[in-house]
Amino acid sequence: MEEKLKEKIRAVKKGDQQAYEYVVELFQNKVFGICFRMIGNRHEAEDLAQEAFIRAYINIHSFDEKRKFSTWLYRIATNLTIDRLRKKKPDFYLDAEINDSEGHNLYGQLAADQPSTEDFVEGIEIQNYIQKEIMALPVKYRSIIALRFIDELSIKEISEILELPVGTVKTRIHRGREALRKRLRHV
Repeated sequence: MEEKLKEKIRAVKKGDQQAYEYVVELFQNKVFGICFRMIGNRHEAEDLAQEAFIRAYINIHSFDEKRKFSTWLYRIATNLTIDRLRKKKPDFYLDAEINDSEGHNLYGQLAADQPSTEDFVEGIEIQNYIQKEIMALPVKYRSIIALRFIDELSIKEISEILELPVGTVKTRIHRGREALRKRLRHV
């Protein structure tokens, strides 16, 4: 798959717009997820994801093929989202539900062997509360926490995406976890 992606990117650089459709389809859910977990609003996340793909397409010639394309693309999406967060007032979408790309509530997708409805409801409430508390963190910690623990990216990948030294990423992960732990201490 990695070789096919490289082939498509080379085609895009040569002016093949159709090849970019493959790239968008491959990464659209992940880019949307990154934007959504940082901004907390579905419509804004969709706009940001679309803008990230447009910027990537416009700047595809600056992409170094020796590097990983996903890291480059995620950096664009993350930076756009951080810029949007800096420009707007504090979020009032703190209790936004997390939906997948098809609009289904992710907490409603339970395995058939769940113990009880009460446990299910309590689980949803806890997950919504945790999401709310993540959204209340300062942007620099929110993005790190989302990339590390929700998107499960490595520290090196986060360092490349955010263009921060590895040590700074580790520090922010630690401080973000501590800030989140303090906010969740009564759960």
